[in-house]
Amino acid sequence: MPSRPETLDRRALNRALLARQLLLERRRASAESTIEGLVGMQAQAPNNPYVGLWTRLEGFRPKELSRLIETRAAVRISLMRNTIHLVTAKDALGLKPLFMALHERGYMRGSPWGRGMSEADVAAIGSAGREIMGERSRTVAELAKLLAQRFPGRDALAMAYGVRYMVPLVFTPPRGMWGEPGPVALTTFEAWLGRPPGPAFPAELLVLRYLAAFGPASPADMRAWSGLAMRAVFEQLRPRLKVFRDSRGSELFDVPRAPRPPGDTPAPVRLLPDYDNILLGHADRTRIMPEGRHLGLFSSAGQLQGSVLVDGFVRAMWHPKTEKGATTIRVTPFAKPLPAGDRKAITDEALGLLELLAPGQKLDVAFGPVKD
Repeated sequence: MPSRPETLDRRALNRALLARQLLLERRRASAESTIEGLVGMQAQAPNNPYVGLWTRLEGFRPKELSRLIETRAAVRISLMRNTIHLVTAKDALGLKPLFMALHERGYMRGSPWGRGMSEADVAAIGSAGREIMGERSRTVAELAKLLAQRFPGRDALAMAYGVRYMVPLVFTPPRGMWGEPGPVALTTFEAWLGRPPGPAFPAELLVLRYLAAFGPASPADMRAWSGLAMRAVFEQLRPRLKVFRDSRGSELFDVPRAPRPPGDTPAPVRLLPDYDNILLGHADRTRIMPEGRHLGLFSSAGQLQGSVLVDGFVRAMWHPKTEKGATTIRVTPFAKPLPAGDRKAITDEALGLLELLAPGQKLDVAFGPVKD
């Protein structure tokens, strides 16, 4: 008779996640290997991967990542959940085919742009868009103008977004390089990486890599992270995986040799960037988010702010502000004021981050009132 799966409580799941995300201690590793180990990094905001790597790596320097992007060893592309991720070129080629059907559904069903488009429309627009975007990097506005010339009377912006969703494209520098402003411009995989995406990685490999970076986790967790339904793949892999239960009785899977530290393992203060994947990696986010609080750490301007981990959990949010040559990180705690020891640890970590974000400026850390 098979033994009953071990139950992992919230703190045990938290420490497993932190260990795999390099948030229990900084590691001396390359940016390239770290990006692959994390299965990509959220890059909706171009500078976020730099903050995420600084938080995880010992001695990280922004020029290392900028060099990867400049030499095309790393690229920003649309992947998980139809959002922009930074991945290595190798992963871009192997992962992109797994998400193309998701992108197509996102355009045809999940966006206003694909309404009324037939398969013939999409094929014609995609062919024209692939040709136009393969000539050189262009913005969506530039693409729309050229498509309007080829398809008079059609909604130019809807067609341009059709290309954006349906044709494998890469976001090109200088945007995405540290301290380098630039337009949101794209070109084709063929033009930037020398060949189209493919062959696709096996779905089993994606599940194993997800678990190595985010496990123990359920098929529902992976779907929340990726947008892909992988329950059947989990079942195929079941003989190769360890099975656990969470405190609610839900079944969780994991790769056998992944780290699962005890729940009382010390966890240092860490500052995460907006949209860090650790906050988006599970359907049940209570392993990292406070009980009763959802992913809605929004400022009054409606922009998601960075998160502060205290004892492994999100206890506050942070936001940098620059005025008159001085940059301050403002920390807003949740629910109750932070103890003096935690405030000191947050201040030390925030000042280190400010040296990355605003070198040569006057730096400060301020604590705001508790946010209910």
